[in-house]
Amino acid sequence: MVIDGHVHYGLGDGFVGPWDTRADIGRYAQRAAAAGIQRSVLLAAFTSDYASANRAVAARVRTAPQRWIGFAMVHAERDRTRIEPMIAEAVRLGLRGIKVHRHDARLNRQVCEAALAYRLPILYDPAGELATVDLAAGEYPGVPIIVPHLGSFADDWHAQRDCIDVMQRHRNVFADTSGVRRFDLLEEAIARVGHDRIIFGSDGPFLHPGVELEKIRLLRLAEAPFKAVCGGNLNRLLSRTGREVIRRAHGAAPRAPSSAPRTAFV
Repeated sequence: MVIDGHVHYGLGDGFVGPWDTRADIGRYAQRAAAAGIQRSVLLAAFTSDYASANRAVAARVRTAPQRWIGFAMVHAERDRTRIEPMIAEAVRLGLRGIKVHRHDARLNRQVCEAALAYRLPILYDPAGELATVDLAAGEYPGVPIIVPHLGSFADDWHAQRDCIDVMQRHRNVFADTSGVRRFDLLEEAIARVGHDRIIFGSDGPFLHPGVELEKIRLLRLAEAPFKAVCGGNLNRLLSRTGREVIRRAHGAAPRAPSSAPRTAFV
């Protein structure tokens, strides 16, 4: 089964570009089906109200739970004092991860604490600033951090090389392949850190999922590594949220920062 780990969905309210105006997935779904993609992770578009946007993502997931997987998006600064209750609600709604973007604010301890408590992966776009990923991964080795675009949608070669360096230092750092234009860097990432921490993503509906998946096919991976990159690695991260965590979310009160050991992610 091929899973697309990076697809935007819903309405934004910024009107700067498509990314904060509207992300329709009708044409994306058709293109994904034609390319052989069976499941996709949905993320809210940029908006001023992520709590409402996350509910809209969850509602879409409920229409076809075998087709869609939802992540909750948070603004690390604006939502700083309510991160934990937002994530508790997201888990109750069936969402399976946390998305943070540097365009909003840098990843912070509150987000990492919530991810640790609810055993969720973080999809954090650092917009080329890999130092934050390096620091957060070291502080929270038990939290898997997925870096989209190999660190830079802006085709910053230096940042993407930095991302590979950070992945070598921290076993809990993963990268998705969406929008990576320098094919040699995808090959280098697999050569240096292995296929088990690379995740296929398309950045749909803005990028064509078939084009993005073809890049993975052109890596000429053996069958097992191909299946890992195209779904197995992501499934491994999503399987960490068990029934006990979901029960906690249904009865959760806001948590103080945890003093529990940050067990290294394996």
